Amino acid sequence: MNSAPNRRRDTLLVVDDTPDSLSFLTDTLDSAGVTVLVATDGESALALVDEITPDLILMDALMPGIDGFETCRRLKNEKKLAHVPVIFMTGLSETEHVLRGLEAGGVDYVTKPIVVEELLARIRVHLANARTAQASRVALDATGRFLLSTDHAGNLLWCTPRAEQLLRNAFSAGEGTTPQIPEALAAQLARHCREGGATVIDADQRRLEFAFVSATGADEFLFRLTETSTDSEGALRQQAEALQQTMSLTAREAEVLLWVSRGKSNRDMSEILGISHRTVNKHLEQVFEKLGVENRAAAAAKAVRVLSG
Repeated sequence: MNSAPNRRRDTLLVVDDTPDSLSFLTDTLDSAGVTVLVATDGESALALVDEITPDLILMDALMPGIDGFETCRRLKNEKKLAHVPVIFMTGLSETEHVLRGLEAGGVDYVTKPIVVEELLARIRVHLANARTAQASRVALDATGRFLLSTDHAGNLLWCTPRAEQLLRNAFSAGEGTTPQIPEALAAQLARHCREGGATVIDADQRRLEFAFVSATGADEFLFRLTETSTDSEGALRQQAEALQQTMSLTAREAEVLLWVSRGKSNRDMSEILGISHRTVNKHLEQVFEKLGVENRAAAAAKAVRVLSG
């Protein structure tokens, strides 16, 4: 629904098994400057989105075979499609379908017979919201932060790449698969969605903190994910002191080397130690010079030998 000539047309997928309804919607949306894709059942819709990702989906609630509710649930389980808004179409007397549609992942509904002006207005709103949300996620991805969002029940909706890798390692999810939040943890996150706060868990020799940040949508809640060592502060201090004494480092240089040996990035160390990225870099330069090495891997190897000796 972009009117500017230099912008691409929005692509909408209409899923409906009624020829008259499809014809009406296709003509209406085409006149509004939208590229329309058509599917007459859930199976066809799922096959089509494997090839093309629409900007928005209009979904008939009741269809033969896979109905609209199950089709929507399957769409939302696909990571690349989770952000695509789904608007359900239902009859005036089918109020229970509205609730089922929202529970399945739909963002809105329109009643039949469809009022064109109302339909176009709702489409414009949800396209704008989807673009804003997607732009925010891309920006967060680029920052390299550990962030994730859930729905009100604590189910994972989206996470930044770094958070996804940490969750995959913690919950033993295979490469290329989306990690799932365990039921017990989801229940705790659901409580934080209502009350705020944070939860700390131990998983796969990792200690993870899920701290509530804010609500970012009608049913989307943002959490910051932090990995902390399962070692006690005393043990960490002893290890840093061992590096300091053995390698003639300052106390801060020893702390930096300790976290390098644990695979932490400069950004991680900045947050853990409460110092700037520039300061981390300066300490690393001094560590490399004192250890006679040229990179992090060599420095980490020397640190590990000292700590395991």
